[in-house]
This record gives sequence, structure tokens and C-alpha cells, in this order.
Amino acid sequence: MSIRPLFAAVAVLALAGCATDPAPIEQMRLTEQAITQAKAVGATADEVPEMKLAETKYDRAKGNMADESYRNARMRAEQAELDARLAEAKVLTQKSEEQLNVLNTRIVRLRKQLGDAQ
Repeated sequence: MSIRPLFAAVAVLALAGCATDPAPIEQMRLTEQAITQAKAVGATADEVPEMKLAETKYDRAKGNMADESYRNARMRAEQAELDARLAEAKVLTQKSEEQLNVLNTRIVRLRKQLGDAQ
């Protein structure tokens, strides 16, 4: 009869061991890539608050990785990736709006020139 409780304890320990989160290496790579992409389009921590958040959360995720707190590392890395992608989108949107304004100014100028020519 003492074998069953021992077997149950071993089974619980085995399941607990399987329940631990694996290191989120791929997520860390994706996050780093998203931060790099955001920087490449001009997102800086000084000008885009989401970029600062991304960098801060990524630094915390790296700390969690070092502490082997993989669940926290994954969550922070995912949040950092989303923040970096939002920062990138905001910068690209702003650049598009600036280009649109330049084009609209040129159109107005051309219309005036055409109106003056007639």
C-alpha cells in the first residue's frame, strides 16, 4: 500500500515539472526584431512614448530570462513587441501624413498656376 502514495507523489512532481514554462527564445527574437524595425523607421524613445515602453519592457524581459522567470519574460516580451510595432506604425503614419500634406500643397500650387494661365 505504501507504493501507491509514492507513485502518486512522483506523478504529481512529474506533472509539475512539465508545467513549467519553456524559455521564450523565439519571442525574445521577435521582440528584438520589432524594436530594430521600429528604430529603422525613426521611432525613438524620446519622441515616441511606445518606443520607450517597448525598450523598458524588453529590458525587464531580459532580466526575467536571466532569473529563469520564463512566464514573466514571455509576457513582457510580447508586450514589448506590440509596443514596438505600435511605435513603428505611428511613425509611418506620421510620415505618410507629412507626404500627403506636401502633395496637397503641390496640387494647390499647380491649380493656382493653371488658373492664372487661363
